[in-house]
Amino acid sequence: MSDSSQDWLPKVDLDSEAVIEEDYSLAPELVETVREMLEEERIDSVQQVLEPLHVADVADLLEYLTKDELQLVIKGLWSFIDSEVLTYLDAAVREEVIDLLGPRQLARAVSELDSDDAVEVFEDLDEEAQHRILSRLPQAYRTLLEESLTYPEDSAGRLMQREMVVIPSAWSVGETIDHMRESDDLPDDFYDLFIVNPKHKPIGFVPLSRVLRTKRPVRLTEIMDTELKLIPLTMNEEDVAYTFRQYGLVSAPVVDEVGRLVGVITIDDVVRVIDEVAEEDLMKLGGLGESDLYNDFLETVRARSPWLVVNLGTAILASLVIGLFEGTIEKVVALAVLMPIVASMGGNAGTQTLTVAVRALAMKDLSSANAWRFINKELVVGVFNGVLFAVITGALAWYWFGRPEIGLVIGAAMVVNLIVAGLGGTLIPIGLDRVGVDPAIASTVFLTTVTDVIGFFAFLGLAAAFLM
Repeated sequence: MSDSSQDWLPKVDLDSEAVIEEDYSLAPELVETVREMLEEERIDSVQQVLEPLHVADVADLLEYLTKDELQLVIKGLWSFIDSEVLTYLDAAVREEVIDLLGPRQLARAVSELDSDDAVEVFEDLDEEAQHRILSRLPQAYRTLLEESLTYPEDSAGRLMQREMVVIPSAWSVGETIDHMRESDDLPDDFYDLFIVNPKHKPIGFVPLSRVLRTKRPVRLTEIMDTELKLIPLTMNEEDVAYTFRQYGLVSAPVVDEVGRLVGVITIDDVVRVIDEVAEEDLMKLGGLGESDLYNDFLETVRARSPWLVVNLGTAILASLVIGLFEGTIEKVVALAVLMPIVASMGGNAGTQTLTVAVRALAMKDLSSANAWRFINKELVVGVFNGVLFAVITGALAWYWFGRPEIGLVIGAAMVVNLIVAGLGGTLIPIGLDRVGVDPAIASTVFLTTVTDVIGFFAFLGLAAAFLM
């Protein structure tokens, strides 16, 4: 190292709010300062920067670094970084960090994590790497991880935490408090105490705050809530998130096929699931499987190309429709100028409806119980917008080309296409969901095809009928 002075201070005052912006993101000046330190190999100074930061902010900082800078930090400072940083990293960056750590350091890091966080890190490894890490873990912890990995991906079994507070139904508040004070096996943070019968089946729960406010001789069964929302091991994590949102849960017990308590899911895990699902839906609407912010360009190209090929096919289909009216366009050149307006308005209107529908389906707010009401509403919106923008575009086209019949044609086509866009934006995602296809993946392509083809056909067909 060129300089290891412990009293060297970076350009950013670490005691000021300049380190973190008002929106809790890292200050750009801090990132640039760290980069300068790494370029000069001032590793001790980088450690000074990292020490006061929350582990989530450390993760953000690592994500800003280049591969070479990241390598310097991991090799020089990993022993000073909380292992929990692995759970906050983007999957692509976490993979780079794991490669830099090696089996021994990674095994030590995994063993320091809560079981649910360990599974999240562990499931991204290939089978060979998993075996290398497992061989270095304590037997009990290894058994827990191996069992968790047998559950379906994106299930409650993968999401749950094994560390929890389980209390026999015969205990009093005083016995429970004494147990919590003396036990070394309690999780670092917990909200609810789960009461089980002799068969280890949950029969109720008591919030920790209620235990602390109740006198010692009182039995837990006298103050427990019995309305448990039990989460089966195989429940999909999106359904878990819906259950938490629907019932305002902070934690929920996970049970096996015979009803025995095997784990707990807490609100922090559910927040992550909600964030991931929202991101996934957004990416799918753009034809992407997952975020590629930190992937290299080849991975990004491979992820985006397939849907671009599909889009090329739909564009060719729209062009074939235009080709059917080639003679009409040659005789009325104004049509070529006005065509994109009809298709663009239909596409944008359909996307607005589609976005609402896909999100409502994902949040279980849209079902067969209210589907027709939603469809009817969007149909009325399509008619209203169609008439409104028909008047506007028709008047502009009349003024632009001096021919009122062109204004009438584009106005009529606008009404048709916006009605079709409203119907397509509702019926396409609902139909795909009914047949078991994720509407976030395929809806956009189908909708674009429908609005382009119908828009061009309506506009050019009406033009051929009334202008020729």
